[in-house]
Parts: sequence; structure tokens; C-alpha cells
Amino acid sequence: MPASSKKPSNGGKRFTSGRDSIPPYPSSRPQPISPPHPSSRPPLEGLVDRIAERQHGIVTLDQLREAGFTRQMVRHRIRKGRFAPLHRGVYRVGPRLSILADEMAAVLACGPRALLSHRSAAALWELLPSPWTAGSPIPMPREVSVFRSDRGVAAPGILAHRVTTLRPKDRTTREGIPVTTAARTILDLARLAARRPGTAHSNPPADPLPPVTRRDLERAIARAEREGLATLADLRAHLSASPRWPGSVLLREILDLEGGPAFTRSEAETRLLELVRGACLPPPQTNKRVGRYELDFLWRGAGLALEVDGFAFHASRDRFEADRIRDAELAARGILVIRVTWRQIRDDPAAVIGRVARALGRAEARIPGLPLGTG
Repeated sequence: MPASSKKPSNGGKRFTSGRDSIPPYPSSRPQPISPPHPSSRPPLEGLVDRIAERQHGIVTLDQLREAGFTRQMVRHRIRKGRFAPLHRGVYRVGPRLSILADEMAAVLACGPRALLSHRSAAALWELLPSPWTAGSPIPMPREVSVFRSDRGVAAPGILAHRVTTLRPKDRTTREGIPVTTAARTILDLARLAARRPGTAHSNPPADPLPPVTRRDLERAIARAEREGLATLADLRAHLSASPRWPGSVLLREILDLEGGPAFTRSEAETRLLELVRGACLPPPQTNKRVGRYELDFLWRGAGLALEVDGFAFHASRDRFEADRIRDAELAARGILVIRVTWRQIRDDPAAVIGRVARALGRAEARIPGLPLGTG
């Protein structure tokens, strides 16, 4: 064969010099390894990721089957650590990334009609502080409401409340989790608050969660109203529809308080509010904003505010100076600030209430008939 007709050994391709040249052999330098793009993942894995993303990293066996997984495929991924079993037929996909994964898993484990409820719902709505803190020595179950007719919902880590009625108006979602509405949550809290220690209605041994107190219930009602999650009218309508609801007597007492339910943020504020009510003084507004400041207690008509000072009041010069500026600005608005400490509330409550009563009396004397309280 003539030399001019001999094919090059590279299959007929010609190589040129310069920037457009293609080397005949792969580079020997190590290449960086990029993570696979989600679109390059196997179709089943991508589908599972999308489901888990909507559900705080949680999927159910039924959802996996619907996506095309067999039991063998599920078991394989459990062995590989891809799926982590949480409850029967409920799995976490990959590492735990959402702080609400346990709430979502509990609801999914109890069936399609289940709702997060009671103290778990109150924590989700931020009506009460969450008892599920990291490092708790006692495992805290999540509370879920299920219909009495639904079977097979018992699972470790879940406190199931069997109910006979869950109306459509009691159901909603928050953060993608099926949950009782704020109003229904408060009714469930009233049921818990009405339990009496030492009786058949007290917390059962299987309930390790903190009990709900009357003050907890009032705080939850006040916060729900303050945040626009439920109104007092909503709660009264629920009671009218269910007059024999357990805890209805306690709930009505709180709803009928003069000045309405009050929101307090500390034990000192709670104790001080009890003293004010016990002395039959006009009810104040609690944690009320005036200008750029939020006041612990405010009698707007009397131009009087009551502030509870913590340890920082005594320990920090900056805090002392800031409070002096705060008091001066409020005085310019016609509001006198009385400051008390937790020690004064605890050790000499009569003196504290006496100071408040005298200030309210002076305001009444200045303008007879003046509404001093929440008006």
C-alpha cells in the first residue's frame, strides 16, 4: 500500500497544535470528583428525595411502594444506611436535617387521618415552650390525635390520643405537618389542665410529658390571641358546640377573666399578675408595646407601668443606664414606671401591691371616673 494512503493509527483523526488541539491520550493529572447532579441520580432515588424534602426528610413504606420500591430494595437501603427506620413503615432518608422530623414521623406512623395535637401542637404553634430539648434525660413522645376507629397506631415514642370527633375546621397544616388548629389545640390543653393529681384523671404513667397548668393554659390562650391564631370568640364558639367538653369549666373561667387572659414571660411576671388579681386591682395589659418599648404591665388610663427587673438589672451598668433612658422616654409619654424585683415580689408582696395601689389611687384622684385598666 502506498505510504500516502496509509490510515493514521488514531482512526483517521488529525491533531492540530494550538488551543484547539485534542490530546491523543487522557491527562495523567488527577481530576476533581464532583457530586452527582440531582438529575443524574437514578429515577427512584430522585423521586424519594423529592418526597422526603416535602416531609422533613421522612417517607413511608406505602409511599416507597407507590414509587416502585420492593421490600428487598427497602431492606437493601436500610442496610446501606440510606433509610433509617423510625416507626413501623416510616423511615428517615439520609441524615437528620429537620428539627421537625420526629413530629412528621409520628403523624405519618399513625395513618392518613392523624394530626399532631395537644402539647406537641402547642409547641408547633409556639403557644407553649417545647419540652423536646436536646439532651433531655427522659425520652419525650410526640402527641398525635387519632380516631377511635383507627387501629394499629400504637408505636414507641408516640402518645396517641383516641378521639371521637375531629371536624374539618379542627384540621390544618403548619410547616407541612398535619396538625390541630390553634383553637382545637387550646381545647385539648384545657382537657389536660383539668386533670387533677392523684385521681383517675391525672397524667397516666405512660405520659412523661410535663403537666399542663392553669397558667400554661391562660398563657397559650393569650399568645394565640396576640398572634392572631385564634380569638376568644373562636374558643367560645367551640365551647358552645361542645358544652360538655372536659376542661370546659376551667376554659370558661379563663375566658371570663376581667381584662381577658394575660400573657406573661416569666415566673416573676406570673406571680405579680396573681398578686394584682388577688388585690382586686384593675387588670393591666401585659407585655404591651408603647413606642419602641414592650412593658411588662401597663395601666394605660392611669399612665402607669410596672416592670420586673431580673439579675441583669443589678449586675450590668449598661442595663442600668438603658433603663434610665427608657423610663425617661416613657415619662415624656405620660407613663410612670414602677420597678420591682423578684426578691421583692417573693419576700414582701404586700409592699409591692401597696405601691401599685397608691399609684393607681393617685391617678383616680386626678381624674375621677378614669378607666385605669385595659381600656
